[in-house]
Formats: sequence, C-alpha cells, structure tokens
Amino acid sequence: MANYKILVVDDEEDLCEILKFNLEVEGYEVDTANSAEEALQMHLADYNLLLLDVMMGEMNGFKMASLLRKNEKLKHIPIIFLTAKDTEDDKLMGFNIGADDYISKPFSIREVIARVKAVLRRSAEKVTPEVLQFERLYIDPVKKRAFIDQEELPLTKKEFEILSLLLSHPGQVFSREEILSKIWTDEVYVLDRTIDVNITRLRKKIGEYGKHIVTRLGYGYCFETH
Repeated sequence: MANYKILVVDDEEDLCEILKFNLEVEGYEVDTANSAEEALQMHLADYNLLLLDVMMGEMNGFKMASLLRKNEKLKHIPIIFLTAKDTEDDKLMGFNIGADDYISKPFSIREVIARVKAVLRRSAEKVTPEVLQFERLYIDPVKKRAFIDQEELPLTKKEFEILSLLLSHPGQVFSREEILSKIWTDEVYVLDRTIDVNITRLRKKIGEYGKHIVTRLGYGYCFETH
C-alpha cells in the first residue's frame, strides 16, 4: 500500500490537510493541490489515484477530468470526485466523464478511505498492459499505437512490434534470430536483412529517439536509455 501515491485536489486547504493526514495514516503517499491549474502543473503520471473536488475556481473538477481523459499518458488514472454537487445529473456527468467513484460532501473520513481502497483494488485488478514509456516516447500496447508527446507515429505492424520488444527490455540485446522468432512467428522464410531494413525505417520514424536503438555488432539490437 505504501507504494500508492494519491493527489488530493480541493480549494479547501483544511480539507486537503485532513484528507492528507488520514490517508497517510493508512500508508498512502499523499500530495495536495488547491486548484485544478496547480494540479495540472504537477507530474500527474506519478499518481495512482486523484481525489478531485468539482466546485473550484476558474477550472472545475469536471473540466480537469475531461482533459485527463483525453491525454494518452494520464487517462488511465482513477478519479474519485469529492463534491457538494450531488444531484443525479451531476453524478451522471461525473461518471460520463470517466469518474471511478463519486463521494458527496459532507462525508466521513472512514467512507473516503473505504472508497479509496475499493477503487485502488479495482484498478490493480485490471490486467491491461502498462504503457511503455521513455521520456516523451511512449507505446499504448492495448491500442497498438506509439506516440511522441501527443503525435502518433506512422509505424507498420512489424515496426511497432520491434519497438515494443526493445523498449520493454531496455538494455537487453536481441539477436536477429530472436527478433525473427518473436515477431515473424508465422512466416517461414524471412531474411536477416529484413530486420535491418525494419530497424532502419523505425529509427527514422522515431526521430531523435532513433539513436537509442543501438546495434551491437555481432550480437543484435537493443534500446539504450542513456
């Protein structure tokens, strides 16, 4: 549990501190922000859960959640809304945006902790593969898409699979035979030269990150992260 990081976003500073204290007692690592704008300046990908107030200053919680759900790197982060807006329409809006839970104010700390544990447990049970990332280059293994920042890379199926293989094992050298056996599984006759051609094209398509796909003469290829 100590590995879970939670961000509490609420314009009520006292409430932030109360939640922070009680969640830390439960073993979570907790940070706070007093506005959506402040939260968006933080490295949100580090967090396993957001507790997000709806009624805040210029940007409300619904708007912030909508932005996160449109961001490939951040859309997987569970969100629990904390709010005094508890009409059925408000709750439906929250869930339509992609909320994982919705807690109406006033609430008990025990209820919040129970809901936090339930959402984190459900999140941990999801068997979706993790997004692979190196700096601004990342791969969504579910949708089979690769990006630099928000720009999708025009990779072929084989190029995507080579990049996924190398990026998921940084520093590990794969021989041409290993790459062939893992990626060209259904094809009987494939030349080693085919690997080289695909690697060359892949390097060009990933731009500045192409230099991280390194040739180890006599051995094969690897993705170096330094």
